[in-house]
Amino acid sequence: MELTNYIAVNPKIMMGKPVIKGTRITVEIILEKLSHGMIFSDILQAYPSLSEEKIKAALEYATASLKGDTIYPMAI
Repeated sequence: MELTNYIAVNPKIMMGKPVIKGTRITVEIILEKLSHGMIFSDILQAYPSLSEEKIKAALEYATASLKGDTIYPMAI
């Protein structure tokens, strides 16, 4: 999946957060909805401008973003 077909990052839109292209729906809000137990069909009903492909692109974008990070565990 070519993420640039679905995800846009523009400092003038939602303070530069990654959004679904052509919308103000952030990748963050999609992840938040999924983490709170919404399923794809719930999200599609709440946001009719989305598609299953766009939700999957948001997940893929988040995954790709995290793959580049190095996480250092901190002793408490």
